[in-house]
Amino acid sequence: MAKPMFRATPLQVQVCASSANLGPGFDSFALALGMHDRYVAQVMDEPGLDIDITGEGSIDLRRDEKNLLVKSMYQGFDFMGGRPRGLAVRALNVIPHGRGLGSSAAAIVGGLVLARALVLSGDERMNDEALLTIAAKLEGHPDNVAATLMGGATISWQEDRHGETVARAIKLNVDPRISSLAFIPTTSVATSKARKLLPDSIPMADAVANSRNTALLSQALTSRPDLLFSATEDFLHQKYRQEAMPLSFGLVNKLRAAGVAAFISGAGPTVLVLHTGDPSEVAELQRAAGSHFALQHLPVSARGTEILSS
Repeated sequence: MAKPMFRATPLQVQVCASSANLGPGFDSFALALGMHDRYVAQVMDEPGLDIDITGEGSIDLRRDEKNLLVKSMYQGFDFMGGRPRGLAVRALNVIPHGRGLGSSAAAIVGGLVLARALVLSGDERMNDEALLTIAAKLEGHPDNVAATLMGGATISWQEDRHGETVARAIKLNVDPRISSLAFIPTTSVATSKARKLLPDSIPMADAVANSRNTALLSQALTSRPDLLFSATEDFLHQKYRQEAMPLSFGLVNKLRAAGVAAFISGAGPTVLVLHTGDPSEVAELQRAAGSHFALQHLPVSARGTEILSS
């Protein structure tokens, strides 16, 4: 492949938050949410990396090639034939880190989309399937990155193609009556820690119930929101993670006992509620959460990652 040519002008992308699993859809279902990070990048003639970060995580995030946004951009450039000599990157982070709202997926997808847009004919060198495959490899699973890239609700999976693992996804158009509430705690939980709590096997009855609800979830999201409560009940992973986030599980149990479609968002500890309720019902849900959670109203983001300027 010939070395790529790069655009000289800066580009800006907007990337959305996401919630994975949605209850039973472990590592397969995800939902794009109306909370956004913005990244700007420009190819420079002089060698080097200039990176500036504001907002969430700005104190702790690295300012070198190991920054996840930059790392993802370089992965994209390498796939398309070569890196630019210099790169300037600006990040405005809004998505909370370590809360189960897809902050790492946003950085990965945003970086790959920026890299592709900065390369002339980048769409020909890296199509969406190739981009999703790279993103899933960086993230470790395709669910959050699929929703962040495509918007709406997504079902994602990985398959073997001639000895290579390829990530794939389909988009579901979410019923417009559905919105979400995120109950975000001040504490965080590392995804790696949450995954270590999962067992190697589960009872057959739990597997059957989880398969049923995962299938039901696609109908609930697209045309039958009255089924969201049943469809979001999980038997596969949530109960095994209770010790890592007791306040979040206490809230989930409290809300579900009242018939609310609540579940742990991704690896947690944010609690997400899918609802079609009126403002009075939303206010009641907020009172139920108490002072341990910050409540954010998050519409479903029908659009995924978008290039805002060129």
